[in-house]
Amino acid sequence: MLTQLIRHQPPIPLFERTIKQIMKIYTQRLDPAALSAKQQAVIDDQKQAQHFLYLDFDTRQRSRFKAQTQQQQDVGIDLPRTETIKNGSVLANNQGELIQVMAAKQALIKVTADNSFDLMRGAYHLGNRHVPLMITPDALYFEPDHVLEAMLGQLGLHTQAVQAAFEPETGAYKGEHGGHAHGHAHSHTYSHGHSHAHHSHAYAYAHTHSAQSAQSDNGHSHSDGNAYD
Repeated sequence: MLTQLIRHQPPIPLFERTIKQIMKIYTQRLDPAALSAKQQAVIDDQKQAQHFLYLDFDTRQRSRFKAQTQQQQDVGIDLPRTETIKNGSVLANNQGELIQVMAAKQALIKVTADNSFDLMRGAYHLGNRHVPLMITPDALYFEPDHVLEAMLGQLGLHTQAVQAAFEPETGAYKGEHGGHAHGHAHSHTYSHGHSHAHHSHAYAYAHTHSAQSAQSDNGHSHSDGNAYD
């Protein structure tokens, strides 16, 4: 009877049986400046073939996730919990195979000012609210937040929605997750009086927002343990 039951069990699809065997898992960070000539040649060839990971900032903050290369190849990332993956970072698996990570363009708010002093004031107020902030000589960039936009407008600064790669400052004191573990709520008390408890910017996001990732669900599931399933 048991033999008959086993015979009549539907076969497990080949994809399900082999996915974990064929998916490459990258577990090491390499310093791009310290690559050997052979390793650099591999990275250069991959760029030509469009074989790299194109990930936004939220995904690059994570240490464990599944993503797709530009060639639609599934890969797993399982790194030590250290700092955010930077644009141009090179990752390696246990077999010595390499892949490079590029920062994807994403929706951002660009902040400009009529003079450098006003721009510096804007950077101060955004930093005081623990907002991940990319700083350039003539502009500031942060992820969209209409409340912060309103605050900056009251300061006389100019804001504009743009698409750009996001590489914010990591801070002088890097924590376990690259310095973005802010669990407190931000009460925006400037003149419009709108208290926003929803601005609890816990920047250890688990949702995957890669330009090609099949794991992006827009549901913002905040768990870093849903690695490759």
